[in-house]
Amino acid sequence: MIIPKPLPANRDAAPVPADADAARRIADLEQQVAKLTRINQSLMDRVERHVDGQGSAFSLFQTAISLENQVRSRTRSLEEALIDLEQSYQEAAMAREQAETARLRLFTAIEAVSGGFALFDADDRLVLFNQDYLSFWPGMAGDVHPGMSFSDMVHLAVQRKSVMDAYRDPDGWVRRRLRQHADCQGPTVHALSDGRWMQINEKRTNDGGVVAIYTDITALKRRETQQWKAALAQKSTLLQATLDNIFQGVAVYDAQLALVAWNNEFVRLLDLTPRCVRRGAVFADFQRFNDGLLAHGISEPRFLDPQNNPLPLRLEQTWFNGRVLDIERNPMPDGGFVLTFTDITERKRNEEALRDSERRIRLVTDAMPALIAYADADERYQFVNAPYRQWLHRPETAILGRRMRNVLAPAFYERSRAYIRQALAGQIVSFEVELTPTGDPDNLAEPRYAHVTFVPHIGLPHADQDRVILGLFTLMQDVTERRRADAAIKEANETLERRVTERTAALTALNGQLQQEIAERREVERALQSAKVEAEQANLSKTKFLAAASHDLLQPLNSARLFVSALAELEHTRKNRSLIDNIDVSLGAVEGLLDALLDISKLDAGAVSPEIVDFPIGSLLGPLSTEHQVLAQEQGLALRYVPSRAVVRSDIRLLRSIVQNFLSNAVRYTQRGGVLLGCRRRGDTLRIEVWDSGPGIPADQLDEIFKEFHQLHRGPMLGSPIGNSTKGEGRTRATGRGMGLGLAIVRRVAKVLDVTVETRSMVGRGSIFSVAVPLGTMTASAVARRVAGEGNARPLDGTLVLVLDDEPSALMGMQALLSTWGCEAAVASTGEEALEVLGRLPRPPDALIADFHLGDGHTGPDEVTRLRQVIAAGTGLAPPAIIVTADHTPEVEAQVKQHQYWMLKKPLNPAQLRALLSSMLG
Repeated sequence: MIIPKPLPANRDAAPVPADADAARRIADLEQQVAKLTRINQSLMDRVERHVDGQGSAFSLFQTAISLENQVRSRTRSLEEALIDLEQSYQEAAMAREQAETARLRLFTAIEAVSGGFALFDADDRLVLFNQDYLSFWPGMAGDVHPGMSFSDMVHLAVQRKSVMDAYRDPDGWVRRRLRQHADCQGPTVHALSDGRWMQINEKRTNDGGVVAIYTDITALKRRETQQWKAALAQKSTLLQATLDNIFQGVAVYDAQLALVAWNNEFVRLLDLTPRCVRRGAVFADFQRFNDGLLAHGISEPRFLDPQNNPLPLRLEQTWFNGRVLDIERNPMPDGGFVLTFTDITERKRNEEALRDSERRIRLVTDAMPALIAYADADERYQFVNAPYRQWLHRPETAILGRRMRNVLAPAFYERSRAYIRQALAGQIVSFEVELTPTGDPDNLAEPRYAHVTFVPHIGLPHADQDRVILGLFTLMQDVTERRRADAAIKEANETLERRVTERTAALTALNGQLQQEIAERREVERALQSAKVEAEQANLSKTKFLAAASHDLLQPLNSARLFVSALAELEHTRKNRSLIDNIDVSLGAVEGLLDALLDISKLDAGAVSPEIVDFPIGSLLGPLSTEHQVLAQEQGLALRYVPSRAVVRSDIRLLRSIVQNFLSNAVRYTQRGGVLLGCRRRGDTLRIEVWDSGPGIPADQLDEIFKEFHQLHRGPMLGSPIGNSTKGEGRTRATGRGMGLGLAIVRRVAKVLDVTVETRSMVGRGSIFSVAVPLGTMTASAVARRVAGEGNARPLDGTLVLVLDDEPSALMGMQALLSTWGCEAAVASTGEEALEVLGRLPRPPDALIADFHLGDGHTGPDEVTRLRQVIAAGTGLAPPAIIVTADHTPEVEAQVKQHQYWMLKKPLNPAQLRALLSSMLG
């Protein structure tokens, strides 16, 4: 049967299979008509040829009648056949018309199918297809025709490069496509060369042919591709976030050794360059970076050649930055590999620490005389010390890992087995047993005994258990000597009992004498206790007396010093100048003597408690340098101070007394040259040093100078000829002699502060006195002290100072002294009077000076605080304040410090007061 091409249909083509029966019937009828015609013609010929030889008319008639009947019969049959033939022709025409209609409808339906349609017969040849089917093969549409075999079409598609696999794997695609067509197991998807995708659904027909539907799924594939790309991007983001949040460094290389993924930890742990971790980086970039590290890089050849060594690999490497890395390489199924880098530096340090701890424990246990061992819950030895091994006469390898019953002597193990069971049940057991060396049961030496203690090793409990016994510790101590001692003691006790019985009588006789001696000793003890109490009371009374006496003496002495200082500022004749200088020096000597006696009494009585704080050393040394600068200039000396920004931790008041004594002695005993004050750092301490170019101290006198009233160099005494001295000479000579108490105080203060004082000296060259003080830390209070200590001084001309003191002589002396410095002094004896004076002043005072004790229970800090509040309310600024006092107790200092005011002790040093005022107002 010939199947026409798709529309337009060929009308002259043979009928479709539905007209086959009608065509066969028409052909049979035509054959019968032709046969009857031939029979009729043959009969007519026979009649004409076979006439009776006798010429009988009757015979001829009969024959004619017979022939006529036959012709008539045949004619009727022929007519019937023609009628049937005409009817068959009509039926065939009708069937042909129906078949043509069905064929047109089939073609229309096939063309209306959304997609390509193709029908193959049982011989796998193309029978029928539509235009959409040809649209899937633009490069071969003109060569597709009915009757073409499926195999030829597949090979033609590969030859014309109509499918993508024709470029990648043509033979493989041909094999797969023929197998899919033969199996007809469901839809298959193929990529076309023009970028489209087609899905083919093939099914077998009843006659063994194949019906194929071709569907264009390009849009679906694009959506799937977009969704896949979006999902892949999301997964990539999640993967990168996951990688960045793990503690290991991770790098992924594909089959071409290209870096496809990594995390930040990979870059941080290895300190990689950007070239190694970029898009497009390859493993060769990492290899070049590793080669540049030389001995600090990875040298394992299997790691550096992953293509020839694709198996999993693990190694440890100390990286160039000091980290210890655990490196793993694991291959991926589709080629490539994953590198993981774990920082195990801390773990290595812990392992080393554990090993070191184990070594120390072993050293300690091996040095102990006791026998120590540890066995697990199965009674297998895990640890033994050296004495234990020596007792067993076995090396450690023959003990560890073996059961106790196989190591210990059978008799020893049997005696200990019950106790071992109790220890493994969680009890601490102790017993004594005879030590029988393992392997030597017939030892004939004197038996030795041991005190054995089994201590259970209890671990963390499980969910269904109260506790877990991991093993037991064994401690055996040789008690042989103790047993011998016990035996000896027992024997001695028996002997002593006999001797005690004998001596009891003699002791009874002596008991009366002992009772009398005890009574006498008790009387002596009571007398000593009474004497001690009286001595302590006397010492306390002395301290109180010195404190009270010094306070009462310092008040008039302070007034005298102020008047003398004010008098010294005026012009006088040479004779009067000398007298004033000698008075000033005498008052200074009395002041120094009182201060020294008071300090020594406090230090000896233990009444001085250091207040340790952090403060910049400049806040101490700066004012001291300023105070002694004038004295040094009067002596014709150069006093040089090297500032330091160091912070020390000490008591600033006590440390000041040490350095002040060093500076005073240096200025006092140096005749020419100069004095240097500075600091040196030595480890965690700061050495404060005072250098001078004085006469020096002999080596055998370096300890003697720290004793009370001991002096090596004495200047001229007071009362030297006055007439030959000029202004300042009397002061210079007078200050050349000290009292011999300064260094004694230094020694006591250094003991209280727990600091070291050193002295170096060379006769004729000079001396160095130093004190080593612990370094401190910079705190807010220390910064405040440094700023306060480093203020710049300024002239005092025109400075208005309000002075508050309940002693009229002190007020007059202070007013006279301040006037000589160019200051304007306003004075008041009480806080109320000070407020009245404040109201009459033309402007607020620049500074306040007040005595601590003002009478009637009032104190200087409280009154100054009230005055400053009044001044601040009017101007917005409160002037600085100085508290002066003859009460040198720590409580007074604490109260002044609480108000954050400056404090000076009476009798006042005018130079110190002037320097402090200049620094405060600078």
